[in-house]
Amino acid sequence: MGKKGKKEKKGRGAEKTAAKMEKKVSKRSRKEEEDLEALIAHFQTLDAKKTQVTETPCPPPSPRLNASLSAHPEKDELILFGGEYFNGQKTFMYNELYIYSIRKDTWTKVDIPGPPPRRCAHQAVVVPQGGGQLWVFGGEFASPDGEQFYHYKDLWVLHLATKTWEQIRDYIYYSDVYTFSLDTFQWSKLSPSGPGPTPRSGCLMAVTPQGSIAIYGGYSKQRVKKDVDKGTQHSDMFLLKPAEGGEGKWAWTRINPSGVKPTARSGFSVAVAPNHQILVFGGVCDEEEEESLEGSFFSDLYIYDSAKSRWFAAQLKGPKSEKKKRRRGKAEDPEGTTEQETGGSSAPEPLEVIKEVVSEDGTVVTIKQVLTPSGLGVQPSPKADDSASEASSTGQEPCPRSNAMLAVKHGLLYVYGGMFEAGDRQVTLSDLYCLDLHKMEEWKTLVEMDPKSQEWLEESDSEEDSSSDEESADGEDEDQEDSAEEGADPQHPEVARGEQFEEYLSRTEQHWLKLARSHVGPEAKEKKVLKVAQAMAKSCFDDAVQDIAQARH
Repeated sequence: MGKKGKKEKKGRGAEKTAAKMEKKVSKRSRKEEEDLEALIAHFQTLDAKKTQVTETPCPPPSPRLNASLSAHPEKDELILFGGEYFNGQKTFMYNELYIYSIRKDTWTKVDIPGPPPRRCAHQAVVVPQGGGQLWVFGGEFASPDGEQFYHYKDLWVLHLATKTWEQIRDYIYYSDVYTFSLDTFQWSKLSPSGPGPTPRSGCLMAVTPQGSIAIYGGYSKQRVKKDVDKGTQHSDMFLLKPAEGGEGKWAWTRINPSGVKPTARSGFSVAVAPNHQILVFGGVCDEEEEESLEGSFFSDLYIYDSAKSRWFAAQLKGPKSEKKKRRRGKAEDPEGTTEQETGGSSAPEPLEVIKEVVSEDGTVVTIKQVLTPSGLGVQPSPKADDSASEASSTGQEPCPRSNAMLAVKHGLLYVYGGMFEAGDRQVTLSDLYCLDLHKMEEWKTLVEMDPKSQEWLEESDSEEDSSSDEESADGEDEDQEDSAEEGADPQHPEVARGEQFEEYLSRTEQHWLKLARSHVGPEAKEKKVLKVAQAMAKSCFDDAVQDIAQARH
């Protein structure tokens, strides 16, 4: 009976300790959120000092990602707003507004009183009403250490004619479908019929010439077993179309376009060409393992033709003197050997045919097709990698990247910035390229950048330890008052010996991962979540050791 009672007492003590830890983490989370809101308010106070509109010629903007790049609806200009930059130790957030003159090849920084708070990963769209408007919704703000996040749900409009910002209203965002009236400034919720896309982020969303809304791809987390989530790269496609039977009725339809669609990815960039073709550029495909996350970045360009419901892998023709047509059986590999030399089959090989399709507005799209030996059919090549390898150009092409900014003006596709990862290093880009969608010959470099020249600061362990020490000291008096009644056992191996911390963390890692995930937000990378979880657990463990020391004395 004595042993049983002792075990029950220890069990109750563990429950109280866990409850105390969760209470402390919750209290600290509220404090951090208040600190984050105070930081945002501080930046807004600085912005409030702007009392008049100023336009200053400037060099190209600094490197950034998750900004928005929009084509002015009436002028030959591109509009860049917001974004973020990470140098290895500190995260910088922006709410700067830049104008790029296409004709003059110049940048201008525009300071306007009362701008939206600093943010990244927001949504932006331009409309021609009132001399042109730039609408900005939502986004994210990150603390300088990159450990805390605040998600906006506000709506802003920049009146381009008068250069004034105006905050309209905000609403609670769900995974539903809403429309916003530019006439009444009112939101309306839609209730489409039929099965639609599963909840996701980072997907393609564009309007087709037929009046439908196309949804493609994206990323989401799915539960595979208790307390274990797995990321999913979506590659399905849906149309949201007006339904028969009355105005305001919509219906979901799942489609399976033909052609060569993009490989599974997220973080790609989307723009709509003048002929309503949808362009998809770059992106990243994350390969997740239990304790690692590696990403493969892309720099390819795909086109979705909604009229034909077909995907195309865009290919550059390059200078006319270098255009070549070849047979697959005689293609050289990177080592200079042909397929026949490496033991390929002697049977008749399919013939690859390069076709140029000219749309109504003159846009030329080059398509690779495979003609079967019997000549009875033509089918698109199933390998997107083949298409990418044949996209040749004598000009410099954009390097693989994700979260770049994309815009189309006068048949020219512009790509600005973005990011890619090299090991543990994140490279944020500030280069600018354009591609003539009519000629489809080669990329033109407008702003160059050498990624190797970008500063990268390694994280300091001493700074992290100092931060943990400061956190563990917070609320020490309250812990000392509670330690005696909780009856902590100084001989318990999980709290009495510092070297047992790893074992202690492993036993409760799911608890801390869950708390960390709710704290940093659903979009944070697994490495960052694990780091936060470890900091939370270590801080509580250090506090427990201090409590025991006080109790023993």
